[in-house]
Amino acid sequence: MIGISNKKQTNTTNVPVVFNMANFLVSSVHDMKNSVSMLICGLDKVLTSAEAAELSTHTELVQMNHEAKRINNRLIQLLTLYKLGQKIYPYDPQSVCLDDFLRTTAAQYAQLLKFREIHLEVRVNPELYWYFDEDLISGVIGNALNNAMRHAHHRILISAAECEGKLMLRVEDDGGGYPAELLEGNGNVMQSVDFHGGSTGLGLYFSAMAARTHRNHGIQGDLYLENGGSLQGACFILHLP
Repeated sequence: MIGISNKKQTNTTNVPVVFNMANFLVSSVHDMKNSVSMLICGLDKVLTSAEAAELSTHTELVQMNHEAKRINNRLIQLLTLYKLGQKIYPYDPQSVCLDDFLRTTAAQYAQLLKFREIHLEVRVNPELYWYFDEDLISGVIGNALNNAMRHAHHRILISAAECEGKLMLRVEDDGGGYPAELLEGNGNVMQSVDFHGGSTGLGLYFSAMAARTHRNHGIQGDLYLENGGSLQGACFILHLP
């Protein structure tokens, strides 16, 4: 028979327990990310195994799947920002084919684009290659696409080209454009970041930090916002050295 003691247990070693809030939060974010990833896998299986006409909740599931992926991306960005701040991010620039990269990134949003009846066009020279951290820049372009899909009427354009020795990536839409407060500082995102005023969100801040992580011969990447462009809407512009 096992006896139950009502005595309060104590730390007999007398070693103080140090609570590290940062490590606790990072561990919690990891745990949440794993749970959301499992949810996404389940939703993907349902959507790929059933035709839209046969599933009465297909529309709702497409939207739920997109929101789950958006949450997962935000959690990944939080972890990445922590690693960048602690200087432990495994920055790994590789030679990347822009045509493959942009089309692969865009394909991840094919279901939602079809659901919202938005046409996405990719313009890039198939022979264009550039050195950058693919994971970081994939997150940046994903942020821009998410924003464009929320505000576009019918069209989104993604383009890549070399300009004055830099890679210029653009995500444009035919929506109403960026609000004036985000265009302060001549479109320079880091000049318009204001945590106290709340003028930017996590995605935009992550994108700016990811851009500036890329450096070459004393030149760093940067991010700009403007209105107009080919589709007369919002223009998200990323420069990489």
